[in-house]
Amino acid sequence: MNETEQHSVQADLVAVLVAVTAGQPRILTTRAGVTLPAGPFTSNHRSLQVSLRAWVEKQTHHPLGFVEQLYTFADRDRSQELGVRAISISYLALTRELDDDGHAQPGWQDWYRYFPWEDWRSGAPEVIDGQIAPVLRHWCESASDSVATYERQQRAALTFGLDGHEWNEELVLQRYELLFEAGLVQEAWRDGLSAPEGAVLVGTAMSNDHRRILATGIARLRAKIKYRPVVFELMPDEFSLLQLQQTVEALAGRGLHKQNFRRLIEQQALVEETGQMTATGAGRPAKLFRFRRNVMLERAIAGNKLPLARSH
Repeated sequence: MNETEQHSVQADLVAVLVAVTAGQPRILTTRAGVTLPAGPFTSNHRSLQVSLRAWVEKQTHHPLGFVEQLYTFADRDRSQELGVRAISISYLALTRELDDDGHAQPGWQDWYRYFPWEDWRSGAPEVIDGQIAPVLRHWCESASDSVATYERQQRAALTFGLDGHEWNEELVLQRYELLFEAGLVQEAWRDGLSAPEGAVLVGTAMSNDHRRILATGIARLRAKIKYRPVVFELMPDEFSLLQLQQTVEALAGRGLHKQNFRRLIEQQALVEETGQMTATGAGRPAKLFRFRRNVMLERAIAGNKLPLARSH
């Protein structure tokens, strides 16, 4: 490889496109769910974000109200494959799965398919105690010395809420990185690590570093919904408070206390009644609300807080 080739860089734009449909967090994928939407960056692009917006709106038929750059990842797999340094410039964007006619583009997946340990809406996921914790404990004990064992134990306990520690829903990337290091995800085995004794694959693997990028996007969004009203970008024009609560719960992976949630939403004057009710179905009709758009700029400056406390 000559000097020019050594300094060559292949840059891709990778998008974490999030929607919430029927109370489930969804991401747009390609190649049967194993990759995130991505494309090469070329010098013809006037702006990364403008190009991304145009591409996403063409794919989803929805304008994007919120787009944010996540991180630039050095992709070792693709670097080896291409023979040049490959980087992924990732973005987080919020949209809707269904277009105005109620149709969805192919490729949408539940994000808990890739991170089943992250869904705490009904309590601690079975996969943690049943598969992850036992292998992590064995991994901790297999460290080179007592100091390394202690450090691993502390890291596992803090990230996965073990041994009496609280679960922190924002540590999505740290948990994935720990599972990678412990050899509990297929991407690690693909990189040449040996599988630990008794290990069982957890979550659906993705190509290249796309599951790491997705973990970064989920963590960023979980943090952001606590102090910015971005969740309203995922809502229809009119919605019930239950739909709003279920959307926040889907993203956070946590159950919310119904009365506390509604009280806080009302106190912050984020929504207003439309005067309409949901269509009569199996349950009682519910009031419909809309987001107060004039509040959005105020809240973007002052911030808003959502009550991400356990419902049980």
